[in-house]
Amino acid sequence: MRFEHLIQINEEGNPLAIALTADQLWQGLVHRARSPQDFMEQVESVRILHQEDGYFEREMLLGRLRVVDHVTLTPGRRVHYDTQPSDEHGGGSLTLTIEEPQPGALFLRVVYETPLTQTPGMGEQDDGYYIDYVKAAYRQNDIDTVRRIRQLAHAGLLG
Repeated sequence: MRFEHLIQINEEGNPLAIALTADQLWQGLVHRARSPQDFMEQVESVRILHQEDGYFEREMLLGRLRVVDHVTLTPGRRVHYDTQPSDEHGGGSLTLTIEEPQPGALFLRVVYETPLTQTPGMGEQDDGYYIDYVKAAYRQNDIDTVRRIRQLAHAGLLG
């Protein structure tokens, strides 16, 4: 399954939204990659297995689930996660790209690529509901990520 959506970061005319700079958004995305437990309460531990310039491999434990991600950083622009498949997890990828079509007009493009297709034992109609549910969960997680980045920025933790 491929799922792509766009989140508007700065909303002109909305006094309730904490505006972010491109650098703050970038720092927030890197923080999410290096410290996912600050964004997802179910993460019990994180360990960096390997690190190079612009790349690292991390292991996350979520209860009994072990997830290994290969994370590639394109400074100021993109974070790409390539998740290894395992017996418990199908793997896939996630790409978060900062877009700024004009100064101050920030967007976050989110692209998921997963092996999710048809679920054994379910009919096409059930599959449609399931896939819609997964997409809604992904979208909400991404909105929560941006909300958390705003909190970190407001607290002065993102420059």
